[in-house]
Amino acid sequence: MADGQDGRESADMGSTLRDLQHWTGVIGRAQQMMLEHAAEAAAMTGGKTQEPIGALVSEMPGPALPGSATLPLPDPAAIARAQSEFWAESLNLWQGFLAKGQDAANSAFAIAADKDKRFSAPQWREHPLFDLIRQTYLMIADHLMKGVEELEDVDRRQKEQIRFATKTFVEAMSPANFAATNPLVLEKMFETRGENLLRGLEYMLADLRRGQLTQGDRTAFELGVNIATTPGKVIHETPLYQLIQYEPMTDKVLDVPLLIFPPWINRFYILDLKPENSFIRWAVEQGLTVFVLSWKSADETMAETTMEDYVLRGQAEAIDLVRDLLDVPAVHTIGYCVAGTTLAMTLAWLAATGQAAKVASATFFTAQVDFTEAGDLSLFVTDEQLKLIEKLSANTGYLDGRYMAATFNLLRGRDLIWNYVVNNYLLGQDYVPFDLLHWNSDVTNLPAKWHRAYLEDFYRGNRLVEAGALNIAGTPIDLGRVETPAYVEAGREDHIAPPESVWKLTQHLKGPIRFVLAGSGHIAGVINPPAKNRYQYWTNPGTFSSLEDFIAGAVETKGSWWPDWRNWIGERSGGTVEATGARIPGGGKLPPLEEAPGSYVRSR
Repeated sequence: MADGQDGRESADMGSTLRDLQHWTGVIGRAQQMMLEHAAEAAAMTGGKTQEPIGALVSEMPGPALPGSATLPLPDPAAIARAQSEFWAESLNLWQGFLAKGQDAANSAFAIAADKDKRFSAPQWREHPLFDLIRQTYLMIADHLMKGVEELEDVDRRQKEQIRFATKTFVEAMSPANFAATNPLVLEKMFETRGENLLRGLEYMLADLRRGQLTQGDRTAFELGVNIATTPGKVIHETPLYQLIQYEPMTDKVLDVPLLIFPPWINRFYILDLKPENSFIRWAVEQGLTVFVLSWKSADETMAETTMEDYVLRGQAEAIDLVRDLLDVPAVHTIGYCVAGTTLAMTLAWLAATGQAAKVASATFFTAQVDFTEAGDLSLFVTDEQLKLIEKLSANTGYLDGRYMAATFNLLRGRDLIWNYVVNNYLLGQDYVPFDLLHWNSDVTNLPAKWHRAYLEDFYRGNRLVEAGALNIAGTPIDLGRVETPAYVEAGREDHIAPPESVWKLTQHLKGPIRFVLAGSGHIAGVINPPAKNRYQYWTNPGTFSSLEDFIAGAVETKGSWWPDWRNWIGERSGGTVEATGARIPGGGKLPPLEEAPGSYVRSR
């Protein structure tokens, strides 16, 4: 009997020793990986005067909070009320768990936790400890956010800054983001014997080397092969952009061509992802002669690039190129996001110089001209951020696109940062192939001088809506002179260009305007092909002074707004012509330079 017991004890000790050796090995491998990364980083930065982008981005101060000396003291009664509510809810929560979960499962925070996708896995509910952790977290988070609202005698911008900073902190401190308080991570650790953490560490160190968070499989897509594949050719190139013309897919095309201006802060192929969700391909299939500008990612040669360059040597020049190539009096235009802001300036300049007839219509995708309600992005336009931009671009004259990527990710930190920290760094899961995330990670450098002026003149000064406050080549800009028919699309859930801000376009432009409120946000609200039958959009033919009034009487239509836009633009396109001659890339006076999507979109 004793011999058998001794044998079991010996076996147990052997198993324990093997486990100890295994986990010691895991820790050793992790330490070795971090030491190698540190040595590599030291070798890369040794002797350089400029800090690596990863280090600088990590120092991003975010929305600056007002100094403590400027913050008014909260109302003592409000503090007492908040404390009373907090302790009452804490007591109720603990009583529920002490009563074996009878009340805890039905608490307001349990219901909220069940709806929160961070805590949707059954493991968060099945184990009382983790159920308590998630509900306690949500209770504390709720009271922190309520505390911001209790602040009195704080101006609107200060309160928005405090609210955003508090929300960012609350999201970062979620128990789902830490291995020791996430039951899914603990399960995976025992299931894989720590391999998930080693794999996640590899992912994290790789991202540190790049100075950028990975959000999808970087090897899954190749430009011109399975993304940005609409047939076309580059027919013109300047130091600022390449002009792409696409092959017609119909025998006849609308007489008035379409010229698209994508945002220069991103790659143009957001409008030409996979064939099934490509707006460009769809527009070509609808019988439009489509041209697109592919902006150059900034380098040292663009250090002095300014607003005038994007208006005159970008948009206005391209309008004339297409008109001359096809021998047509006017073109349809689309401006997406910041390119829509610049399109409004181009239209104002054309109007002021007697050239407004060159543009038959202007479509604005989630674009802003009035920045009084520009959303959380405006909170980043602080003295600290402007100084950081100077620091980042001091030696090059351009702003590394990874800085802007980090800023946009921070606006939706729960989805665009912490989701990947948990899934990839902690759980060690492989990255999934997703065309939209591939594009989102494909950053573009910005001319620092122009980017700073954009932030100061528009987000800070709101000078574009002040007649004559800005000028192009000495010509004052006045949006009130723009009478070009306009189609304005806003995303109901847009966090970059909020619909309330996009709506203001209708108050500043003076021509006939069709405003459409699309379901979803800044990207999915725009990239919504009809075949998928997703989301919805709202229209209202009346005249309104506010977005609220528009919504109150709006008609909802299921599916994509693209067909609505096609009908609208078709009514302003005259007849059709044969898709021959100059309607085919290379068939006119501009010979093809290379195949679409071109070389500028590939430059880094």
